[in-house]
Amino acid sequence: MNILFVMYDQLRFDYLSCAGHPHLHTPNFERVAAMGVRFTNAYVQSPICGGSRMCFYTGRYAASHGAHWNGFPLRVGEHTLGDHLRKVGMSCHLIGKTHMTVDAEGMERLGLDADSVIGVRTSECGFDPWVRDDGLWAEGPDGFYDERRSPYNEYLKSKGYDGSNPWADYANASVKDGQIASGWFFDNTDLPANILEEDSETPWLTSEAIRFIDQATGPWCAHLSYIKPHWPYIVPAPYHDMYGPNHVPAATRADGERINAHPVFDTFMNGPVGRAFQDEEVRAKVIPAYMGLIKQCDDQLGRLLDHLEATGQMGSTMIVLTSDHGDYLGDHWLGEKNLFHDPSVKVPMIIYDPREAANSTRGTTCDALVESIDLAATFVEAAGGTVPDHIIEGRSLLPWLQGETPDWRDYVISEYDFSVQPVAVKLGLEPRDCRLFMVFDGRYKLMHCAAPGLRNMLFDLETDPDELIDLAKTDAHVAIEARLLTHLHDWSLRTSQRTTRSEDQIKAMRGASNGKGILIHLKDGTEVDEKLTEKYRGPARQIHLKD
Repeated sequence: MNILFVMYDQLRFDYLSCAGHPHLHTPNFERVAAMGVRFTNAYVQSPICGGSRMCFYTGRYAASHGAHWNGFPLRVGEHTLGDHLRKVGMSCHLIGKTHMTVDAEGMERLGLDADSVIGVRTSECGFDPWVRDDGLWAEGPDGFYDERRSPYNEYLKSKGYDGSNPWADYANASVKDGQIASGWFFDNTDLPANILEEDSETPWLTSEAIRFIDQATGPWCAHLSYIKPHWPYIVPAPYHDMYGPNHVPAATRADGERINAHPVFDTFMNGPVGRAFQDEEVRAKVIPAYMGLIKQCDDQLGRLLDHLEATGQMGSTMIVLTSDHGDYLGDHWLGEKNLFHDPSVKVPMIIYDPREAANSTRGTTCDALVESIDLAATFVEAAGGTVPDHIIEGRSLLPWLQGETPDWRDYVISEYDFSVQPVAVKLGLEPRDCRLFMVFDGRYKLMHCAAPGLRNMLFDLETDPDELIDLAKTDAHVAIEARLLTHLHDWSLRTSQRTTRSEDQIKAMRGASNGKGILIHLKDGTEVDEKLTEKYRGPARQIHLKD
């Protein structure tokens, strides 16, 4: 069996028709959901691109792998999905984005050649790259945001788009009065991108995926990682005007959220991103473009599914659809992601397992508390391996796919390190204190900050599913806060860094030194089996003692 692991960047869990969106029809996401299981309570372990993705790719929490933020390197030696799958005979490839930063110092310290096979895999998050393109080819007075070569830019140049950065000039810009109308500016997001639709980012990456599939020999895992519907929010015709202001839902927010707000929440709300998405004219332009980008993603998914059907590979390919985080889009007076409300930290997750064992769950939903790190464990088990649970901290989802009800977790965890954000400066916090934690038990969601003196946030999603009432503003629910903090404490005691010895190996080590002659604290040797002392008994062959 092969695995097609598809990730969409910044796709909200509720912007799919199978999740109940009232206007956005996504029939190909529905198509996969009808063949498999849609997990309705899937949470990422960090609501930021880099940190979240490193959790997906290692199967480990952010506190375990340490790459909390974009640009924080994933340290050399961290086990990745590719490492685990290759051990059980499955190759692992990248098509698109990882947002991974290489641990250059670590590679230099160990003498790893960046052009060697192990060097490439260390630099590419464990994947063998078919094509890597992180999709943010922004350029400013200090140079490019991403200093690597852009395969997508090279493709556009080969198609006749001129300039040094057609990603910015064409794929993510329109034309207004003969001038470039950049998608970086919200005023332009209702305009069509100045590019042929078939040359835009999502179709290009789909074509690369099809090229990979057509030449691949299995078993393989291919991580198809789209940059969209991540900003810049601009999309080519005909998708640019499929939706309008009449399709924009009212923002989920309340005036009470701003009263006595948690200092971190308050600072984000009053920052430039929050203020931008509090402008209804901005939402009226951005959200239709965001929906258009998703519609294009759905159409390209259909193209990919059709190709698998036409080539007879649908019955031998597990398909996984998910996202690295969501997008506030003005909900809770915020834009982007960053905090732990559901629009940010909850993601779509749909899994189709073609094997007969999954027949009983096709077309169903599962409301178990799922973490993004569960996919690594799922893939290892699906590939025929045993999950190394002293390394991978997630749990295989195969039992749920096969109609079982396994003993499962009672809560999910997410982490966010905002130490590089202007918020940290405004609050006067040291980097070590800029850590946020979420604990969600299926009803109550606690947001805890490591900074001394800052209170918690608490929501009851049973009575307040929109998370508008922060119960921690009073002392009425301190017992619930304490219970959730106990979960956080228990989670913090996990053996996350003991990755070189499994539980079974440790059990096998118990007493093993006795058999190799390490016999300590014995009075006369009769305390142990005599075979353990036989090397230390018998006639002396030479006597060197002096009278």
